[in-house]
Amino acid sequence: MQSRAPRPPDTIVAIATAPGRGGIGVVRVSGADLATFARTLTGREPKPRLATLARFRDADGEAIDEGVLLHFPAPASFTGEDVIELQGHGGPVVMQLLLDRCLALGARLAEPGEFTRRAFLNGKLDLAQAESVADLIEASTAAAARSAVRSLSGRFSEEIHRIVDALIDLRMLVEATLDFPEEEIEFLERARAMPRLAAIRAELEGVLDRARQGALLRSGLNVVLVGEPNVGKSSLMNQLAGEERAIVTEIAGTTRDALRETIQIEGIPLHIIDTAGLRETADVVERIGIERSWQEIRRADVILLLHDAREAAAAPVAIRAQLPEDVECIRVLNKIDLVGRAPARSEHDGTVTIELSAKQGVGVELLRAELLRVAGWHAHGEDVILARERHLRALRSALAHVDAAAERSDALELFAEELRLAQEALGEITGEFTADDLLGVIFSRFCIGK
Repeated sequence: MQSRAPRPPDTIVAIATAPGRGGIGVVRVSGADLATFARTLTGREPKPRLATLARFRDADGEAIDEGVLLHFPAPASFTGEDVIELQGHGGPVVMQLLLDRCLALGARLAEPGEFTRRAFLNGKLDLAQAESVADLIEASTAAAARSAVRSLSGRFSEEIHRIVDALIDLRMLVEATLDFPEEEIEFLERARAMPRLAAIRAELEGVLDRARQGALLRSGLNVVLVGEPNVGKSSLMNQLAGEERAIVTEIAGTTRDALRETIQIEGIPLHIIDTAGLRETADVVERIGIERSWQEIRRADVILLLHDAREAAAAPVAIRAQLPEDVECIRVLNKIDLVGRAPARSEHDGTVTIELSAKQGVGVELLRAELLRVAGWHAHGEDVILARERHLRALRSALAHVDAAAERSDALELFAEELRLAQEALGEITGEFTADDLLGVIFSRFCIGK
């Protein structure tokens, strides 16, 4: 992979381990000619890619800490520049002293994601791989972590490059034919352009479908439990979470504030939010909890509207009328064990109803399956792509341009232009066509030290 920009001349430094106390803490430095930097800091000549026991010293030669010095000379390093790592004891004071010493030696504090950005700019990673570094750190499920590792190894990028290569081959044939306009009509049949375009479209659709699934693995769904007091919202949350996370009593209004718990179903993180019961109340604290419930409802991806199976259906209808119309709502008829009914799923006027008993755990599997259906999840094995929203936009754009090319098969100039635009859209994923301001947004969301 070729370098995308000249190597930045300055030296950056950051604490690369999480804040707090630990057995080991790491300070990472990247720049040019860091062997001199390391000698000044430790009094020793660093050996390339060899862990060396060293004392890290302040400006007066006094020891700050004792630990391991690692030196990775350019270009065989994560960033493509000289990199040194100081592995010391993981106390916050010690780490800060080491950081201050590196700053005194001329380094500057790294910005969020700057190490990974330099790796991208120096051609060590493409943009999709760089983003997968952050995705791996932030992964909330094992499935998401495995998908991030596959992207980091280049699997996602390889698929994009394969589609781009097919587009380039087709563009070459089309643009060569533009010099011979009398042959345009025959060209499409002779070069089998339309079957080749159809194959590209099919591959794009497959990647987009797996990317949609990966987006679910990455961000999950916000599932908000809604209903009047004492309909079993907290019991259902505990049942979904598999442990007693919410207090359950027979007293209406027990839940005063939104409670959150993240679970996973088929590897998809579901952020379950148990809200205060919705009702008119003179209790000031409960009113605040109810207002916060409505705030969570407005941010929901899915709403579970609970109702007591022993009561008339009018209550949830009144609440349903106040819920956002553009959010999927599943009606949950709870406490069926008290009326002798069996668990069931039904659908009427576009609204799905799940009948269950949260206390007994009966019918909860029906709800889990319904949540997967709403999410649009289907089994993919180990080839899910942990995609971001910008990846999905780029894939949709490329697919739209491929479809437009198919509609312009009678005008090769327009056919070729749509192929070019499809290629550019895909290039945004790996960074071949990416504006600097977008890079700033992407890497600013990384943690410092990565």
